[in-house]
Amino acid sequence: MTRERGYRAPRWLPGGHAQTIYPYYLPRPAVLYRRERLQAPDGDVWDFDWVDAEPADDGTPLVVLFHGLEGDSGSHYARTVMAHSHALGWRGVIPHFRGCGGELNHRPRAYHSGDHEEVGAMLAAIRARVPAPTPIHAVGVSLGGSALLNWLGRAGAAAAATVTRAAAVSAPLDLTAAGKAIDRGLNRIYARHFLSTLIPKSRAMAARHPGLLDPARLDRIRSMFDFDEVVTAPLHGFAGALDYWRRASCKPWLPQIARPTLVLNARNDPFVPGASLPTAAEAGAAVVLELPEGGGHVGFLQGPFPGRLDWLARRLLEFLRTER
Repeated sequence: MTRERGYRAPRWLPGGHAQTIYPYYLPRPAVLYRRERLQAPDGDVWDFDWVDAEPADDGTPLVVLFHGLEGDSGSHYARTVMAHSHALGWRGVIPHFRGCGGELNHRPRAYHSGDHEEVGAMLAAIRARVPAPTPIHAVGVSLGGSALLNWLGRAGAAAAATVTRAAAVSAPLDLTAAGKAIDRGLNRIYARHFLSTLIPKSRAMAARHPGLLDPARLDRIRSMFDFDEVVTAPLHGFAGALDYWRRASCKPWLPQIARPTLVLNARNDPFVPGASLPTAAEAGAAVVLELPEGGGHVGFLQGPFPGRLDWLARRLLEFLRTER
């Protein structure tokens, strides 16, 4: 099922770039997190930031949010979703991908858009901490949405043992299209922003694990393609950036998703070309495609100037609360 009118951008904030950048300058709701450090299956560490509810009984729903590239629990979308979840009396948790919790992780790996095994392992760890009948709802944003959809598609009907409902926001469904887009035109500003933290982390990993990455090649990275070619691919078993983009794309897995899942993508997202978005025929019956004309990349600002960040959280929780 496809919904075209899930969101309308305010007229005073035109264009996908403006709708993407502006929300980062708005105040973010205060959220009280409780950090828990867990051991990953490979002996590395995970940092989970929890939002507890009072009272927290076994039936209180839990929202798990997988953040985007170089995001964390402080990202504007993370705080907004967690604040709205807490206001409902729900619990929340944000598992940080490797290296995003505030310090470099121990093992020679990072994270990527197709990291379905990591998502599955994190969800299994969360399910072990909040056993049934607690409903677990999984939300993924941008890269986190791609990784979540990869897991949902591969798990199929078996995902019902872990999650009740799911949603992905601004996920790069076709990584080849998105990977090419982010290195073009104005998008190169965003690429440089991501690389400003990704490259130093990679240099630190190269120093900690000699022979893993080539320091000379790290110095020559100028684009996200370069980064995926030099870092993402060799760290995670891909032959190169193009192989990574092909094998990690979640779009081919949409027909296999069996849990009720909202896929929300703005058609003016600077990173995700509108032509790469799926049709209803390319998604499974459990997937609700919501493809509004505006919203940018994880923007979805609402209301008169200076705008509010709450539309996305309200839409996600509306979907997650639906019983059908």
